[in-house]
Amino acid sequence: MQASIETLGSLERRLNIAVPLQEIDAEVDSRLKRLARTVKMHGFRPGKVPFKVVAQHYGGQIRQEVLGDTLQKSFGDAVRAQNLRVAGYPKFEAKPASDSTQQFEYSATFEVYPEVALGSLSDRAIVRPALKVGDAEVDKTIEILRAQRTVYAPVERGAAKGDRVTMSYTGTIEGVEFAGGKAENQAVIVGGGQLLQQFDDALPGMKSGDSKQFELTFPSDYHGKEVAGKTASFEVRVTAVEEPRLPDIDADFARGLGVADGNIATMRDEVKANVEREVARRVKARVKEQVMQALLDTTRLELPKSLVQIEVQRMAQAMRRELQQRGAAVDTLPFAPETFEAPAQRRVSLGLILAELVKSKGLHAKPEQVRTLIDEQAQSYERPDEVVKWYYQSPERLAEIESLVLEDNVVNWVLSVAKVEDQSIAFDELMDKGQAK
Repeated sequence: MQASIETLGSLERRLNIAVPLQEIDAEVDSRLKRLARTVKMHGFRPGKVPFKVVAQHYGGQIRQEVLGDTLQKSFGDAVRAQNLRVAGYPKFEAKPASDSTQQFEYSATFEVYPEVALGSLSDRAIVRPALKVGDAEVDKTIEILRAQRTVYAPVERGAAKGDRVTMSYTGTIEGVEFAGGKAENQAVIVGGGQLLQQFDDALPGMKSGDSKQFELTFPSDYHGKEVAGKTASFEVRVTAVEEPRLPDIDADFARGLGVADGNIATMRDEVKANVEREVARRVKARVKEQVMQALLDTTRLELPKSLVQIEVQRMAQAMRRELQQRGAAVDTLPFAPETFEAPAQRRVSLGLILAELVKSKGLHAKPEQVRTLIDEQAQSYERPDEVVKWYYQSPERLAEIESLVLEDNVVNWVLSVAKVEDQSIAFDELMDKGQAK
């Protein structure tokens, strides 16, 4: 085998490879002879088919198989000999052969992985939110749990903010009904943000059986382009008004939260433990986001286009699957590559940076770290031992945990070299805005 390499760009390479046809012909002949010992053909006993007949029937197929195997093996050998790290998928092109050609020649064009130049993080500031969970945070959480268990009871009075109103309405523009402007027995919360403000403002004071007419001007940027910026006349009739009623904080409420004996103190302890876990998760997510951004900001890196395109395709496929699961007609939705370009570049960049850090700083996931994280995740289930077994039964699930451990190791390493500032944060701010990106 002969191989030469061309540099087409900073990351793009082309390998030109030639393999003697004599080697290919010998392998084709060898495979045909093995096939002849077992092949079954009409008119011949098994293993007694003449070699010439086998070659006539299977020669073309076998030759294509040998050429494919030769291409893969010779390319792999050449890559290893040149000490290349191939990024993405190579593009193979066979060179035209002539009667005098004594070699199978082809080229493979591909990108290589870039050098990752990690920058200094010693001057980088990481703000770590600090919050101690106390009675006030437990009380707020219990109020949220009460609100989630709200029941509604009919009232004779006019509707007020927070009430649930069931209504039917019809909207027209210049006397003509429009798509989406009609509903029957629709339930909404007054002041709940489900309706346009002008519609919402028309509901307070209305009782069951009341009707009202009013005008509404749709915003110019309204998602329904056919009515955006236009004024519509609505006629609405209320059929029910119900006020919200929160459950009492009693033994039944505690049992509803999984406290078997209904003990309020036990319920509060369990709520506090859950809140502490959620606070820790959100603090960790905020710190991780800052760490990843710091790594992106301080690292010089040229991205292989092939890796970005692979990630773009993967993200688009993942979105399609998610939309299909929701029942959306994905064939009618646009999936322009630029939609995923920026997030794909970010993911590829972080993947390359994290891989370099893990290698250069020895941040590999240790078995005991993997087991610790699995145990932590299993504790939130009724049968932790079965969850642990479930993780270890699947290499894919285990790989996901190992990936999380690697990220934790990277975050901890960055925190050890960067400037970390603990900063108090309000409970409401952390819980409302602390979602991981």
